[in-house]
Amino acid sequence: MTITPQDPAAGIAPTGVISTEPPAAGRPAASPPANRRLLPSLLAASLTLFATYGGLIAILLPSQIALLDEAHKVQNLAIVTTTSFVFTLFAQPLAGVFSDRTRSRFGRRAPWMVVGAIVGGIMLFGLGSLTDILWITVFWVVIQVALNFLQAPLTTITADRFPRSKRGGASAMIGLGTQLGMTVGVMLAGSLAAQIGVGYAIFGGAVIVVTVLFVLLNRDWSSKDASVEPFRWGAFFRGFWINPRKHPDFAWAFAARFLLILGYFVVTAYQLYILTDYIRMPLQQAQGAVVTLTLVAFLPTLAAIALSGWWSDRVGRRKVFIYGATVIMVAGLAMPLIMPNLTGMIAMSIVNGIGFGLYMSVDAALMTEVLPDEGASAGKDLGILNVATNIPQALSAPIAAMIIGSFGGYPMLFVFAIVFAILAAVATAPIRGVK
Repeated sequence: MTITPQDPAAGIAPTGVISTEPPAAGRPAASPPANRRLLPSLLAASLTLFATYGGLIAILLPSQIALLDEAHKVQNLAIVTTTSFVFTLFAQPLAGVFSDRTRSRFGRRAPWMVVGAIVGGIMLFGLGSLTDILWITVFWVVIQVALNFLQAPLTTITADRFPRSKRGGASAMIGLGTQLGMTVGVMLAGSLAAQIGVGYAIFGGAVIVVTVLFVLLNRDWSSKDASVEPFRWGAFFRGFWINPRKHPDFAWAFAARFLLILGYFVVTAYQLYILTDYIRMPLQQAQGAVVTLTLVAFLPTLAAIALSGWWSDRVGRRKVFIYGATVIMVAGLAMPLIMPNLTGMIAMSIVNGIGFGLYMSVDAALMTEVLPDEGASAGKDLGILNVATNIPQALSAPIAAMIIGSFGGYPMLFVFAIVFAILAAVATAPIRGVK
């Protein structure tokens, strides 16, 4: 396998990877066109990957940490997730860079996908036997980086192998796989919560097997003549800065998404501990309750995504849906404060699912309408906006730990989430270029 230089002007795609538009006229294609197996393969691979993410983050990792040290579980989970965030912040962009520059008989993306799956899968086999928080952190960091090196090339295949007229369907398959995967992963992890090591091993084995099958069923190749210009680190990092004075709509959209995601995930990141410490459920019962909460939110979220996207296109408005979603989410987040029991949590999950689905569907469309340049740098700019999703997710655990420890315990998590959802709506109001 050889690696050739990368174009410094290449952007970051919406998934956080370096964008890979089709080669210019006269340049040989770098990947073959999609075959009939590729769409269902994308669905299967995305479902497996996000089932792994969902099962590990929602059930297995917090359960393992709680069983090791109940008294310090909140702080320890924050340490593990924050450390992994530091190491994985640029993992997907770098995976995109490396795969863009790769030329091999197996193509550009396949080698990195297989390496990421094998490394992540093997480390998962060992994670369940660890009893020291330091080694859990080390293994978790390697697993997260490895899975990012799988995810980045996987999502870039849409741009590699589908014409523009077919990319919507390919993106829909990945989106469907993501939503189904998160639900299936939480359900599977919940059924294996009493056997954490077995759960890790099953997810690790599934990632390896499905990735290898994906590569074998969808053979790729790289043309040695499809050369690109040298990659420069300076240009890569400078591409993350968009001047807010020149592009205020972009800056406000970034701020609104950042605030909303942070508020939402401060509650989601500690859902298991909310059930054990605030609702006062035994750990095993709480693990099953997380599955229940995921299931009751699944259909409302899907319905809200489908309806709001179509409806906002039809009426030509975005911001009013954002405001409506905020009201719904505030109502949902207040439920556990009014009813501090499982019924309140179920009500929150259903209502919050509607609000979050409504928000994210319309927000995704709004983001495409505030870009500084919809042509030359759209992929890069959408990737920067994606940072407004990744960073608050990573920060949610340490911020939640601080709120729980210093600002009144678990009820304040819901207050924090309500305030930040409202602030996100306030930040949307100054956007002038979108109705």
